[in-house]
Amino acid sequence: MLRAHNLHIRRGRKTVLADVSLQLEPGEVLGVLGPNGAGKSTLLGALCGELAASEGEILLDGQALQHWTGAQRAQRLAVLPQVSTLDFAFRVEEVVGMGRLPWQSGRVRDEDIVAAALRAADAGHLAGRSYLALSGGERQRVHLARVLAQLWPGQAGQTLLLDEPTSMLDPLHQHTTLQAVRAFADRGASVLVILHDLNLAARYCDRLLLLEGGRPVALDTPQRVLRPDTLKAVFSLEVLVQSHPERGHPLIIAR
Repeated sequence: MLRAHNLHIRRGRKTVLADVSLQLEPGEVLGVLGPNGAGKSTLLGALCGELAASEGEILLDGQALQHWTGAQRAQRLAVLPQVSTLDFAFRVEEVVGMGRLPWQSGRVRDEDIVAAALRAADAGHLAGRSYLALSGGERQRVHLARVLAQLWPGQAGQTLLLDEPTSMLDPLHQHTTLQAVRAFADRGASVLVILHDLNLAARYCDRLLLLEGGRPVALDTPQRVLRPDTLKAVFSLEVLVQSHPERGHPLIIAR
């Protein structure tokens, strides 16, 4: 379980993230929303240990994040950054197989997991191709498969951190990606995902953290966070919020 308490991040004299406290529950998808510059990626960087906290603490299974060894942390925590760069002509399976490096589960088992993770990311048909020959959206799905493979099949005590995993995807693959994330959580893992699409967040997330100016505005269910007055205050966007006619989650319509 990953927990942040009274988290502050400063860059020089500027505070870029302040007063953030949250706990990722097993089986939960927590969405992080906010305008550009709100501190979303900074939060993810702090939660994975890439950025040091100026104040507060981050605990993984009750122990300070920095006290875990690299291999121990990698077996519990996987991170998909906003941009993943790779400039070598690896085959797709080799890229996804990098997620298995923290484990010693054997070649046959790793091959099975790589294939399963590729299918989960709707990228199984890319097997055998050079990573450099893929489109941006295809590369993004391959990297999703890589972090899924790192924690496969997902269970309580494991955490997946995703920074805008749908940013380069067409509408179909936005949904297949978040369906894979949702299935991962349903097996017991905790997931934090940064999103910009309010309707995707409403459909797939159990709770939402709304950030503005590096500070939390709301942390609650989609029904309680995605309210017209709140969205107007944070995004300067006039919206109608209705109940989805089939699923019941909030449906946000720009006015």
